[in-house]
Amino acid sequence: MSFSKETKTELCKTKVHNKEEETAMVYGMVLFSRTFSASSLSLTTECQPVARTFSEMLSSLTGTIVELEIKLTRRGGENKIFSLSVPDKNECAKIYDFFGHSPKQLNLRINRANIDIDDCMALFLRGVFLSCGNVTNPEKDYHLEFVVPHKNLASDLEKIISEIDEINTEPHIVNRKGSYIVYIKGSENIADMLTYMGAPMASLTIMQKKMMKSVRNNINRKINSETANINKTATASAKQLYAINIIKEKRGLNYLPDDLKALAIIRLENPEFNLRELGAALTPPISRSGVNHRLQRIMNIAEELSDK
Repeated sequence: MSFSKETKTELCKTKVHNKEEETAMVYGMVLFSRTFSASSLSLTTECQPVARTFSEMLSSLTGTIVELEIKLTRRGGENKIFSLSVPDKNECAKIYDFFGHSPKQLNLRINRANIDIDDCMALFLRGVFLSCGNVTNPEKDYHLEFVVPHKNLASDLEKIISEIDEINTEPHIVNRKGSYIVYIKGSENIADMLTYMGAPMASLTIMQKKMMKSVRNNINRKINSETANINKTATASAKQLYAINIIKEKRGLNYLPDDLKALAIIRLENPEFNLRELGAALTPPISRSGVNHRLQRIMNIAEELSDK
């Protein structure tokens, strides 16, 4: 099951406490459904709990009979599309009037009379999300959107979301293939939105995924840094070993001063050591910069012998 379906399933299970909340939620679902007019009402969803919630709540609120048609999108019934509709035009007109809309309206807009009651805005947005919302799997991206068929309706939704103090975000609108997409970006904004609508577990999942991503990124950065350091040490060690072997072949290690000879022997025996480890292995121990200075002297001696 996709993360979006899981979120919608959680929202469908969240309790509605009174008729006002039920009205606001159903209004969000019908207003942002595939068609909503005085002669037609239909909703399409791939989430079965949404289909059941829409049918049961609309029937409970208005006494309307809702027809359900199920289509398979893949062989074996892996995916199903639930198409719900109110076939009786008189019933459609009754529902349209119930929510304060008139057939004379030129543009479909949000009727705030249905949602301007305490605690009903969250239920309205829950219904809107169930009807036309999607949220991306937080493993991939942080994106929540509402796919709205009408420009003015999208603008109304954008304005409503931007006014909610608990969310404190600025949604945006983009036109995509004839639909208007009202979207929110950012893990914290989306988590706040889901919590506000009544999906705290989905919100928690987003924050957990974000924390895991952060941990993985930190680990990867550390591994990359350590790998780079290892490669740097290996490259430097190879050059130093090459220089020491030149001295060994041409003059022997006794040619070196005692301090350089001791360091050359330790380097030959421990090619994987970094500068700090080389310094600690000497008697007495010396600093990293001291080791670097001595190795540079060895390299210069090898270069002089190579030129002869």
